[in-house]
Amino acid sequence: MSFSRETVAKSFLWKLFERFSVQIIQFVVTIVLARLIVPSEYGIISLIAIFIQLCEVIIEGGLNTALVQKKDADNKDFSTIFFFSVGVSFLLYWVMFFAAIPIARFYSQPTLVPVIRILSVNLLFYAINSIQRAYVSKHMLFGKLFYSSFFSVILSGIIGITMAYKGFGVYALVAQAISNQLFTTIIMAFTVRWRPDFVFSGERFKPLFGYGWKIFGTSFIITLFVNARKLVIGKFFQPATLAFYEKGDQLPSLVMSNIFTSIQAILFPVFSEDQDDRPKIKSMMKRSTKMSCLVIYPLLMGLIVVAEPLVSLLLTDKWLPAVPFIRILCISYFFMPITLSNWEAIKAMGYSDITLKLEILKKVIDVVILVVSVFYGVYAIAWGAVLYNFICLFINLWPNKKLLDYSIRQQISAAVPSLLISLVMGAAIYWMHILPISRLALLSSQIVLGAIVYISICYLIKEESFMYLLGLLKNNYKRILFKRS
Repeated sequence: MSFSRETVAKSFLWKLFERFSVQIIQFVVTIVLARLIVPSEYGIISLIAIFIQLCEVIIEGGLNTALVQKKDADNKDFSTIFFFSVGVSFLLYWVMFFAAIPIARFYSQPTLVPVIRILSVNLLFYAINSIQRAYVSKHMLFGKLFYSSFFSVILSGIIGITMAYKGFGVYALVAQAISNQLFTTIIMAFTVRWRPDFVFSGERFKPLFGYGWKIFGTSFIITLFVNARKLVIGKFFQPATLAFYEKGDQLPSLVMSNIFTSIQAILFPVFSEDQDDRPKIKSMMKRSTKMSCLVIYPLLMGLIVVAEPLVSLLLTDKWLPAVPFIRILCISYFFMPITLSNWEAIKAMGYSDITLKLEILKKVIDVVILVVSVFYGVYAIAWGAVLYNFICLFINLWPNKKLLDYSIRQQISAAVPSLLISLVMGAAIYWMHILPISRLALLSSQIVLGAIVYISICYLIKEESFMYLLGLLKNNYKRILFKRS
């Protein structure tokens, strides 16, 4: 199976459209729920979500990635991994059921027990959906993924908001999370024509597990340590403080995860198909890094500048303590786009052992930073994330210096143009906060002016990635017009 340039571009646009449309709706739902639910209840869900995410990583076990990476994966492979994942999800549900009491005792939050036991039902739906998503990614069917994500987020949002309005508090968030995963799984069952055969092949499982366990190890370490700060904050600070940190991370993560997920979903199957063509992978890496930074950097910079009026208007003043966290964590995310395509290339070329070794090294560094920062308060913990991501930048880029003859300096230089333009844009809109206008007017003006400044500079200097994207959009628009005529 080989993907044409047009197929890759179309898949990327579909995936980007799916992520942004869904996240826009999810963002609106989150705003409404944040107005109806107090921060302390959000903190409880944020804490439980960490344990659920760790279980989800175990369920995937790197095996869905192994399915995408394997060139000749057939329905026997997919069915084998499907039944394994479902079996693991049942086991993990009972682990969470019995672990609910000790977890609640550790955090001195007895209300965690019933919430953990109910929310863990989601693990079964996640197991089914993980194989559906692997099939979609393997065959580049991202247009179909849009329907399940779009309608499930709307339906689950309606359920969550209705329950929150009726006063169900934290259980409104639980119902929203479960119904979202349930609707996604059901809708994908109708839109994606994949069904498991009733077969489990130990012969097929062994090589998939041989590749996937290293990806699992990497993903588990990443998930555990990404959430380590939240686990520490949940233990030593009030649930409301955890909620403010979570919200502070949620907005920049919303920007990063959508672009990251879209590009990751496209790059990995493409890199996997061309895993033996190193010069081609290097060229695609450079292009994807520039495209990622072109989109992500202005959004992060803009969020740093408009954080206060944005939070006040959307979430109300009760969430203003989240503003410092938004600004600090935006800075930490600036280092991530440079490593995105690098990481996917290493995995696609089959070097999953390298990703695991690097993650172990990075997490040792992360533990040291976290242990030191916790003694200086919650803001020090946030700044520790910035320091950690800065160090990881150089660790992540090192392997491809040898594997692809792509030096660290070359990799970082791909991000410089977008970073400089974003800094100019940020400076251009920062001064506006002194204007004697309402917060709504200030926010609107900063967004409009920021977009104009960024796009204008990119066009005037003929920034390479901007012109490439502009040309791609023009060609697709002309093709649509030609078909209609």
